[in-house]
Amino acid sequence: MIYLDHAATTPISKEAIEAWLKTSEHYFANTESLHEDGEQARQLLYSCKKELVRVVNGESEAVYFTGSGSEANLLALESLYKANQHKGNHVITSSIEHPSVLSFFQRLENQGVDVTYLPVQSDGTISLNIVENALREDTVLASIQHVNSEIGVIQPIKRIGQLLRHHHVIFHSDCVQSFGKIPLDLEKVPVDAITISSHKIYGPKGVGAVMMNKDTSWQSVHPLTSHQHGFRHGTIDLPGIAAFTTAAAHIHERMDKQLDFFWTLRTYFLGKLKDCGIHFTVDGGNNVDTQLPSILAVSIVGIEGQLMMQRLDRYQISISTGSACQSGKQNPSRTMVALQKNEQEIHRYFRLSFGKNTTKAQLDELAKRLVDIVQSVTN
Repeated sequence: MIYLDHAATTPISKEAIEAWLKTSEHYFANTESLHEDGEQARQLLYSCKKELVRVVNGESEAVYFTGSGSEANLLALESLYKANQHKGNHVITSSIEHPSVLSFFQRLENQGVDVTYLPVQSDGTISLNIVENALREDTVLASIQHVNSEIGVIQPIKRIGQLLRHHHVIFHSDCVQSFGKIPLDLEKVPVDAITISSHKIYGPKGVGAVMMNKDTSWQSVHPLTSHQHGFRHGTIDLPGIAAFTTAAAHIHERMDKQLDFFWTLRTYFLGKLKDCGIHFTVDGGNNVDTQLPSILAVSIVGIEGQLMMQRLDRYQISISTGSACQSGKQNPSRTMVALQKNEQEIHRYFRLSFGKNTTKAQLDELAKRLVDIVQSVTN
C-alpha cells in the first residue's frame, strides 16, 4: 500500500506505542486520586504538559487535554467566548476553517451574534488589511487557523496576532495541521489559545489538547466539572497523553529535516507530472513562507477528484478529496469555494499528503498510475 493521506491521520509510531504500553502498565491510577499511585500519575501528567509547552517555546500556557482536535477547537472557543461575551457582540473567523470551528461560529450566528467570515486571496492566505477592516469596537474573539488541511496554506498568524492583541481581541488558532510540522514559537506569536491533535503527528487517536495563556480569561462550559479545572468532563487518558507527548517530542527533533525532505518530495513529484505531460494545477502554490510542503492540492483537467481517488484505491494508493471530517458529504469543499473556483474546478480537486515514510519510488508509482488513469478516461 502507498499511503498518501497523512493530513487525515498518521500511523502511530513505535515510540508512541511503547510510551502508551509503559504508562498503561505502570501509571494506571486516576490522576485525581489522592493516594501515592495517583500522585505518581499526576506527576507524569505534569511532565507531559511541561514537555508539550516546551516544544512550542511556551512559558505561561496551561494545557487542557481533550478527546480530539475537533473537541479541542469547540471547547477552546466555547470557554473563551463564554468568559468574554459581555465585552461585545462581534466575532471573526475565516471562510476556510475546519468544520469544528465553523460549526461553532454558525451556532453563534443563530444566537444573534454578528460573525464576520474573512475571505481569502487567490493563494488561500488572509490579507492583514482584510482582518484590520473587519475589526470593530465590539469585536471580542477571532479564530484563524495556522495551516489549512485541504491545500496546506500557512496563515500569517504572528502578524494577525499582533494586530488582534493591539485591539484587545481574544485570538484562538487551530494549529492541528501545523503542530510538529512547521515552527510554532509562542514566545513570538501573540495568541491566547491554540489547539493541537495527537494522531496528526504519529501519536494515538483520541487525544487532543488546548494550550491557553494563563492570563487569558475562560469559563467552563460544563458546570460542576472538577476535572482539569472544569475544562472538560471525565477521567483523562494518561497513556494516550504520554504517547502523544512522546510523538510530539520526536517530531519536533526532526522538524527542520522533515521540512526539507517534504519540499524535496514535492518538487520531485511536480517535476514528474510535468515530464509526463499531464495538464494540472496546484492550489496554494510553492512559496516557502505560505505553504506546508507535505500537503499538495492537485487538479487535473478532465478528471474528477472523486474518480481519481477511487481509481487510485484500486492500485492500493490512498489519497483524499479533502478534510476527513467532511468525508461522505456531497457538499463542495469550503476551501475550493472560498478560492472562487467554478463547479468543474471544485470537483477536480484531490489531495496528496506526504509522511515521514513517503519515498520517491512511491511517487514514481503514483505518477505512473495517474498517467494510466488520465489516458483511460480521456481516450
